[in-house]
Amino acid sequence: MAMQFEQGYIEIKNATQNNLKHVSLKVPKYQTTVFVGLSGSGKSSLVFDTIAAASRRELNETFPSFTQQYLPKFGQPHVQDIEHLPVAIVIAQQRLGKNARSTLATYTGIYSLMRLLFSRIGKPFIGYSDSFSFNLPQGMCPSCQGLGYVDDIDESKLIDPEKSLNEGAITFVSFGPDTWRWRRYATSGLFDDDKPIKDYTAKEYDLLMHAPQQKLAHPGEGFPRTALYEGVVPRIRRSVIGKKEAEHHREAIAEIVTRKPCPVCHGTRLKPEVLTVHINGVNIADVSAMDLNHVLRFLQGITEPLATDVVRELSTKIQSLVDIGLGYLTLDRGTSSLSGGEAQRIKIAKYLTSALVDMVYILDEPSVGLHPHDIQLIRQALTKLKDKGNTILVVEHNPAMISFADYVVEMGPLAGQGGGQITFTGTYQDLLASDTLTGDWLRQAHHWGPERQPTGQLELRHVTQNNLQDVDVDVPLGVMTVISGVAGSGKSSLVTALKAKLTGDYIDLAQAPVGINIRSTPATYLGILDGIRKLFSDANDRVGTSLFSYNGKGACPRCKGKGVTITNMAFMDPVVQTCERCHGKRYSEEALQYHYQGKTIAEVLQLSVTAAAKFFVATPKIAAQLANMDKVGLGYLTLAQPLTTLSGGELQRLKLAVELGKQGTVYLLDEPTAGLHLKDTARLMTLFNSLVAAGNSLIIIEHNLAVISQADWLIDVGPDAGRYGGHIQYSGTPRESVEVAQSRTGVALRAWINEN
Repeated sequence: MAMQFEQGYIEIKNATQNNLKHVSLKVPKYQTTVFVGLSGSGKSSLVFDTIAAASRRELNETFPSFTQQYLPKFGQPHVQDIEHLPVAIVIAQQRLGKNARSTLATYTGIYSLMRLLFSRIGKPFIGYSDSFSFNLPQGMCPSCQGLGYVDDIDESKLIDPEKSLNEGAITFVSFGPDTWRWRRYATSGLFDDDKPIKDYTAKEYDLLMHAPQQKLAHPGEGFPRTALYEGVVPRIRRSVIGKKEAEHHREAIAEIVTRKPCPVCHGTRLKPEVLTVHINGVNIADVSAMDLNHVLRFLQGITEPLATDVVRELSTKIQSLVDIGLGYLTLDRGTSSLSGGEAQRIKIAKYLTSALVDMVYILDEPSVGLHPHDIQLIRQALTKLKDKGNTILVVEHNPAMISFADYVVEMGPLAGQGGGQITFTGTYQDLLASDTLTGDWLRQAHHWGPERQPTGQLELRHVTQNNLQDVDVDVPLGVMTVISGVAGSGKSSLVTALKAKLTGDYIDLAQAPVGINIRSTPATYLGILDGIRKLFSDANDRVGTSLFSYNGKGACPRCKGKGVTITNMAFMDPVVQTCERCHGKRYSEEALQYHYQGKTIAEVLQLSVTAAAKFFVATPKIAAQLANMDKVGLGYLTLAQPLTTLSGGELQRLKLAVELGKQGTVYLLDEPTAGLHLKDTARLMTLFNSLVAAGNSLIIIEHNLAVISQADWLIDVGPDAGRYGGHIQYSGTPRESVEVAQSRTGVALRAWINEN
């Protein structure tokens, strides 16, 4: 039964953050409000950068200044006033940390309770709950320090026995001739530097490869006076693997390191005596290896009165995860392997069991990565959270998430500088009847796409990757194929198996582009910045092109091309101010004296992609690149927007823009519609159809029913996730899937096509 709360409002007055144009708004409390509108229309500026930032900042300021220095910093949002603002909890789509010691059970607090349970009623009694922790010396396996795996270094990959030290016998990166690491061996006085390794005695080889760290009694000439000598293998283990440097040499390390389950604890992470403690025939490692559905069954079988409270609390925590569709996850699942969607649902489940009320929970596209079946579970969970007496704010594009809103706010009318205004407020029914962008698109009739014939196929046989259960399926080529299924069903595993079978070139857009930093922008990523600088140079009596670089000669001398100055204030937030000298333009006065077609370089870089395509119409090479970005729905980005501010879906579409125009190839995409309004999704479908018409094959992992309905072929993986998935539920045309009861996607498509 929903509790009754006196209706109130969060009142925002005159918000001007980012592109917001003096926005004032009342958001109802104790209801679910969904914010809709084009990408770049100002939704995030209002919800995250104004409402959430103001709440978190005010909360942080209640702590002593000493504590504040350790808390995340939130800048002062540009807003006149926000009244009746609750404490905000932001549940973002970020993946959980990469700590090898963090599992689903430790992250959620379930493992602490499980340790308590085994220490209380497990037989035989061996000690208190710390004895069952693989992160504490009392319980961890001494061989692997509680990691569950050991890394072996393959020596044969480190050494070329045919070569001498002088010829580069140590083949591992950063140990080549004349490097500082190489000199420790070449100047040690221990070896003949011209003798091939294959001619070393066993003692010499052992000294080169395995010697522990030691001070040399009589080092050779040039050996550093205070340095210690250490064999190649222990040195790589100590100073490369596990250190910051490992990030740079990830591929090289993967070549030489073989990771395998610890031979002592067999991957359980725990001491042998801990594994002798049982409850109803299973030890704590057995329970950790169970999925959540099975853990609940294990708990139901415990009847000891001493354990009643612990079992009740454990069951509550686990049931909330099962209810939100995560029953397939095992307790020992590493948090680094969880998707952003799974991480977000774990956080939602955590707050469902919280006793705190009158909070404002803010979610960023909770539908991303979720099948329509999973979205129903999210809706139920958020309704429970609201009914406890909380306010829910959701930024969304998915019609299934918009339709459950009590209140809808549309931002627009356009993106970027053309947005930042409120174009609608009201109920979902009001939105459907309104003359607004989102209302218009929600009313459009749903229909099937064209059915094109494949030009060939890839035959996958007996695929057993991850959770796939000996799968056989044919993937058509020359058309658009969608692979669908609930989160965790095995879609990505199927695509991995497919990649292994592809013989020709393919373009994998499933991964985020590499090499993005704060100075990366659409202009640098597309490679058009040099061309733009040359246009300025040519138009101004060949002034050097470096003058038009904010990373070089043209940088504002005050802010060094950053556009802002940052003053560190010790205990307080750093003060970030728009640079007084260049007013955020990043360029020096000298660079801004010069114009191209009436605009300075700073003004050109502030143009949106759409506007810039028109501006550079006389330079086809630049205009064509920008037109491609417009085609993938990124026309609202400015040329100078840092790529670090883009979402995963935006980065994937940016990469697609660069790859457009290739023919006869296979494009692999993973949820390319993430973060797109219905209008932009339709534009992306037009682009996909033109790619197929040009002779390309598209293979797309997708949950968006508007995309699936337009595909030529549908492969549905399921029925559920983890060990409950891994089967092909359906393979055929989307139109015929609606008659297949065991296809979750077919069932969802049937409901969707009959909506309007």
